[in-house]
Amino acid sequence: MSVSEISQRPFGTLVPAMVTPFTADGAVDYKAAGELANKLVDDGCDGILVTGTTGETSTLTDEENLGMFQAVIDAVGHRARVIAGTGTNDTRHSISLSQRAAKLDIDGLLIVTPYYNKPSQAGIAAHFEAIANSTELPVMLYDIPGRAGVPIHTETIIRLADHPRITALKDAKADFTETSRVLANTDLDVYSGDDGLTLPLMAAGAVGLVSVSAHIAPKQFRALIDAAAAGDFVTARKIHFELDAVIRATMGHVQGAVAVKQILKWQGILSNSVVRLPLVEPGEAEIAMIKADLAEAGMEV
Repeated sequence: MSVSEISQRPFGTLVPAMVTPFTADGAVDYKAAGELANKLVDDGCDGILVTGTTGETSTLTDEENLGMFQAVIDAVGHRARVIAGTGTNDTRHSISLSQRAAKLDIDGLLIVTPYYNKPSQAGIAAHFEAIANSTELPVMLYDIPGRAGVPIHTETIIRLADHPRITALKDAKADFTETSRVLANTDLDVYSGDDGLTLPLMAAGAVGLVSVSAHIAPKQFRALIDAAAAGDFVTARKIHFELDAVIRATMGHVQGAVAVKQILKWQGILSNSVVRLPLVEPGEAEIAMIKADLAEAGMEV
């Protein structure tokens, strides 16, 4: 994909939440990260999210996060948007990491709802606003109550959309009615944060997907997004159904990073499937279920 073909969306349209490769002894493998990012872009991804949830950000040091940002920037250059996952449950820490990321050639920030603390909606809004005020980079809110413990209420999202640098939302709430209200009442670029909900959300006006499963089927997801964006819902629906087993393989049995690394190892794209504790690699029963789903999808591993 040439520079001229990159989406004009500040965050792209097909954005894998990229895994963080490790060496056999558990160190970050920056070389493998650059190679993986390049492959994803070659296969149609126009954005790369670095060290989000699937990138195991919660077990990376700040230096490792920054090293991953730089490795992906160096690998893909301006062929795709490079988005830094810099949100934590500590506002000051998030600001510091965001400001350090902004000194690199990063295109935007993904900021997750502060987790574990269970702040009020006023606290959530203040957290996002403080981070957005700390750099000149565009910000994508990440609403994932299943992990964060609290949702970003629709009224809060609508309020935050007035901030000049809060321009996008990764929606992983799986509440179509509330997401529709966001689409109807803001100019935010909304991205599906659930791979299986890409089609219905794009039918309602979402612009794309921040994806786990796109690691292993990027060309199919590219075709799905392009068809939906063109209003070709016959084609989009067909691809949506074809991707069902792929999504189950990556998201239905073990944590997404665990499944994706295992599958990428089978595909010969990663040399290993190492994850950091408290994540562990899949057991025999889980491997059997993942392989069964991939076989249903017509993917040989």
